[in-house]
Amino acid sequence: MRLPNFRGLVAGEVPVVEEHEAMDNKAVEAGHSPVVDVTHPVDDNTEEFTPDAQGGVKKIEATTIVWTRNHLIAAYVMMWLVTFVDAMQQGTTGVFTPYVTSSFYQHSLTAYTTVMSSIIGGVLKLPLAKVLDIFGRPHGFAIMTGFLVVGLIMMAACNNVQTYAAAQIFYWIGYNGISYIISILIADTSHLKNRGFMYGYVSSPYIATVWITGPLADAYLSGPGWRWAFASFIFITLGVCLPLLGLFTWNYHKAKKAGIIQPVKINRTFKESCVYYAIEFDAGGLVLILAGLVFFLLPFSLYTYQGDGGLDGWNSPLCISFVIIGFLLLIGFGLYEKYLAPKTFIPYRLLLDRTVLGACILAATLFISFYIWNSYFFSFLQVVNGLDITRATYVQNIYSIGACFWSLIVGLAIRWSGRFKWLAVYFGVPINILGVGLMIHFRQPDVNIGYIVMCQIFIAFAGGTLVICEQIAAMAATDHQHIAVVLAIEGMFSSIGGAIGSSIAAAVWTGVFPEKLALYLPPETKDQAATIYSDIVTQLSYPKGTPTRHAIERAYGDAQRYMNIGATAILALGLVSVFMWRDIRVKDFKQTKGRVA
Repeated sequence: MRLPNFRGLVAGEVPVVEEHEAMDNKAVEAGHSPVVDVTHPVDDNTEEFTPDAQGGVKKIEATTIVWTRNHLIAAYVMMWLVTFVDAMQQGTTGVFTPYVTSSFYQHSLTAYTTVMSSIIGGVLKLPLAKVLDIFGRPHGFAIMTGFLVVGLIMMAACNNVQTYAAAQIFYWIGYNGISYIISILIADTSHLKNRGFMYGYVSSPYIATVWITGPLADAYLSGPGWRWAFASFIFITLGVCLPLLGLFTWNYHKAKKAGIIQPVKINRTFKESCVYYAIEFDAGGLVLILAGLVFFLLPFSLYTYQGDGGLDGWNSPLCISFVIIGFLLLIGFGLYEKYLAPKTFIPYRLLLDRTVLGACILAATLFISFYIWNSYFFSFLQVVNGLDITRATYVQNIYSIGACFWSLIVGLAIRWSGRFKWLAVYFGVPINILGVGLMIHFRQPDVNIGYIVMCQIFIAFAGGTLVICEQIAAMAATDHQHIAVVLAIEGMFSSIGGAIGSSIAAAVWTGVFPEKLALYLPPETKDQAATIYSDIVTQLSYPKGTPTRHAIERAYGDAQRYMNIGATAILALGLVSVFMWRDIRVKDFKQTKGRVA
């Protein structure tokens, strides 16, 4: 499938950006790099930049003005390669975690590290958005590549589980950051009408990597070992990230040399620079929202580890205090942004825009629903359907493969129709409700696996539709200046939704499965209920067709029924959120500048 046609430049439409390089002697003597600021274009007769845009946004707009058609095509090829390597790397290295921890005979930090790395990687998109907007896209991409490479180096060289745990945090910050920046670069370099297809194109590597990661991980484990796997990916990552970074940096300097970006000396002391950037980054608001999200989200993942065997749960002092502190900090963030912030993180009018708010609510709803029905799906496929690990992986990956494939078709449909809301209203949400709702009946013992595969296909096509539509909705409601922040806010809602969904799934599982298991087990194995409940290996040790295995399968079915009922019910909120959107026509919507796809 070829890329959409590229638009040429109109002769003479060359705006000018003033790049202010601080040459203050005090700052230089202190060892600090020059301060960079960007003002409005000075030529009123030229194509203007996005009004009130910050420096990073104007720099990328100047870059797209000077680069060639071949460079545009090369950028999309390189972004595809970065995504391919990241997807293959994430899937392969994830297999190694139990082998790494087993080699050190320590497991205590693994669960906490996974929780912290996922939360930190999610919420750091908020300050990263400001780095991209103020300093520039290449700066953020270089920083995130550095985090990922440092994480891989630490994993390759680790001699204890504590080092590996710290490496995971660095790795996930870099991995999530690179994925996020790629989405921003697509928004910078594509027309809004083509953006859905471009997102589908760049995510298409996941169609292939789900089949590669397992054999690749097995080859490393049976060959040179997991340390060499991490070491190999250090060089592979640099091999695909540095050319993309170099392409954007080269064209940035080309715009600077052409006079589109003009250095201007300004006088600003180091202290003045600190104050300036504290205001530009909305430091007070960022501290409040980051701390609030970390405190609020942690208990959703850690409550099962509180007390002996997780018996304290939500009643533990840690969970209660963290939720209260997080909730108060998030309220404080809203009040600070409304009444005290000298420069807000995101304009209040945009945060309350019904299309942006609806897109964020849909993102949270989809993640809540997904994590409710998917949390114990892999175990269900093995225990109830009797699939081995390989075949269970294939069924579970139907969502990734189907969603990535279908997103390409959705992108073309948006390009053809010029609208996106109809796809979500008439196809995405209804098909998603249908697929999840049917699992209430089909995810039960003695139901043919083909019906579950059918449900997964429905959900995959619906997910591929809704993820693209929600991102287009959020971006269509704003200008180029606020795209990075809007997508970061949408990612924040997704993180919250995932945490809530996982919490609900765990609550249903712990509340239903052990009770039903004790009820259904035959007398000869009732005393084994606690062991069976906590260990999938023990569950699989009873042959299919035996009374004990049948009891386990019935208990699974009961727990799954409640999970799927909850996952279906929450999707009603998704339908409401989609109706909130304005029916924006994106076909003739001009949001980006220069030569774009």
